Amino acid sequence: MSTIDTTRALTRRTTDGTTDSGATGIREAAPQLVLLAFRVVVGFLYSLHAVMGFGLFGGVDGAGTGLPPFTLYWWVSLVELVGAVLVAIGLYVRPTGFLLSGMMAFAYFAMHLPQGWNPIYNLGEPAALYSWIFLLLCAIGGGRYSLDHLRTRRAR
Repeated sequence: MSTIDTTRALTRRTTDGTTDSGATGIREAAPQLVLLAFRVVVGFLYSLHAVMGFGLFGGVDGAGTGLPPFTLYWWVSLVELVGAVLVAIGLYVRPTGFLLSGMMAFAYFAMHLPQGWNPIYNLGEPAALYSWIFLLLCAIGGGRYSLDHLRTRRAR
């Protein structure tokens, strides 16, 4: 393929009749793809924390112990797991992000901050980070590649 053919293959005609090299499309799609990857990774990592309450991946004590069923912390683990799945698939990202951000902020201020102000030393760094991560998702939503986008597009 010659240089002219390559250029022609990478050039597309826009709605107003002009040509575009496609770089604009990549620049528009890349942030949305990164947001998709961000949501999936955050949802997966957060779900690992959530399932520890059910005794998986070492459980709450490192020996596979789960929380007693239907206790407050068991329900917290269940809400965290459902929230992680919703964030990963991009469904109800804004309200889920708001709820999970609040839960993580509460966890930090109630459980970690009394141990000292520094998140590194009081082991509250993950809670603080997840709180801000979920607040960000609450603010920006799930993006173009989410079930929320598909759901709201169909509603129009």
